[in-house]
Amino acid sequence: MKDTLFQEIYMHVMHLLKTQLPSYLSYHNVEHTLYVLEKSTYIAKKEGVNENDLWLLKIAALYHDIGYTKTNVEHEQVGCEIARKDLKVFGITKNDIDVICRMIMATRIPQQPHTLLEEILADADLEYLGTKHFDKVSELLYLELKHYNNKLTREEWNTIQINFLSKHNYHTDFCKRYKKHRKLQHIEKLKNV
Repeated sequence: MKDTLFQEIYMHVMHLLKTQLPSYLSYHNVEHTLYVLEKSTYIAKKEGVNENDLWLLKIAALYHDIGYTKTNVEHEQVGCEIARKDLKVFGITKNDIDVICRMIMATRIPQQPHTLLEEILADADLEYLGTKHFDKVSELLYLELKHYNNKLTREEWNTIQINFLSKHNYHTDFCKRYKKHRKLQHIEKLKNV
């Protein structure tokens, strides 16, 4: 039954993202949401998360950037409001909705997750920082940020990235072990641009 309900929620969220996200969002788009869903599921299995918690995590991953359908300011809070309204209609309990919203809020920068599920979603959201996809994905983010600030130069962007990467920490044991090293390589590469 939970699988069927998840599929219904998945179809609903995908429809919202595909029809309501602004086209200039080259980073915070459907592909990013699907990537975070995939990575949060993968990390959760590495961290030994049980089936019920995994189910909640997957729902949180779907909704983590839904706020962008309305605004880029405080989008996590807006996303929680959308999730609360939607998930109530789907019959999700208030307690489960609270857990989902705390996960969504844990993706807010600077990340401050308090539970394993929050740590997993936070890490999945920024997992690309420690992967071979970093250059491609950060370019998509740069293009999106240029929409909001067309004066943003490549040099400024590199400085922003060095600062962000230097302050960022992974939270899960899996990401600390397998993603941190490559992230440090990206910092060095950016410093030498």
